[in-house]
Amino acid sequence: MALRLFAEPDKFNEFALALFREQWNLCAPFRHYARYCGVQSPEAVEHWSRIPFLPVEFFKSHDLRCEDYTPELWFESSSTTGAGVSRFPLQHMDDYLGNTRACFEQAFGAVNEKVFLCLLPSYLERSGSSLVAMLNDWVSATEHAGSGFFLYDHAALYEQLLKLTAEGKDVQLWGVTFALLDFAEYVKERGAIAEADAFTLIETGGMKGRRAEITRNELHEILRSAFNLSRIGGEYGMTELSSQAYAPDRGLYRCPPQMQVCAMRSDDPFTPAEFGITGRLCVADLASEHACAFIMTSDAGRVYEDGSFEVLGRLDYSDLRGCNLMAP
Repeated sequence: MALRLFAEPDKFNEFALALFREQWNLCAPFRHYARYCGVQSPEAVEHWSRIPFLPVEFFKSHDLRCEDYTPELWFESSSTTGAGVSRFPLQHMDDYLGNTRACFEQAFGAVNEKVFLCLLPSYLERSGSSLVAMLNDWVSATEHAGSGFFLYDHAALYEQLLKLTAEGKDVQLWGVTFALLDFAEYVKERGAIAEADAFTLIETGGMKGRRAEITRNELHEILRSAFNLSRIGGEYGMTELSSQAYAPDRGLYRCPPQMQVCAMRSDDPFTPAEFGITGRLCVADLASEHACAFIMTSDAGRVYEDGSFEVLGRLDYSDLRGCNLMAP
């Protein structure tokens, strides 16, 4: 279903409602929650934005598999506050990786034509990270030597970045926010990358309790100055989703065809907010056919008429996790 939407994006609502009816029958916690919200039958819902989105916190306390299958593995979230981890059942790793590659390539082009430098210490230091699984697949697939993961070896990363950009390679530096800030300080002490926009930087968000929170504008100004970049890209994904949205610049994310985002009103969590009005972000990810696909996140944001969205910050009562959490 998900990959079909790349060819038939106008059928999103039809496919979403069909998946909602299927998951109503196959996922008991989701069905019970929907009924608690006042939806007594899936046929009563006529548009995907009125599906009762399941709060993402349910992944910490419930098994949200659709059907009785043994997962190939479980992805697990980080837990900065010690409030517990979310667990996402993965039926087939190949399906997941095929979908994540399609999401990326729609935004940035072919994976195998790029070099990926990955600065993700907090993810590499634990098991079960979906982000590490995704990037490890791309590092293995690239046709160019030099891709790889870095923990805290800023010297090696700096030398690799200088070498690859001098060779004219299409380099992407992926990093969790606190690690990018640490690396930016290292780079400024040794001299910024000489050529402007020599590589693409993809910020995955997250201070992980390592640094004080700052606004997105402050973060991007620091990174642009340190790396001599005119723009900063971003990835919006989470353990509980199978797909990712990307922001090539200015913090505006765009979804792949099998994923749509809406914002729920702050005074009514079951009614979509008007375009451009701040609300709680909800995601319908039709690639998550084997686990609940309709998620109410813990992020505040705005959705615009063209389908793009921005993330404004974390809702006050949510624990900190590793997606984009900073206010603009």
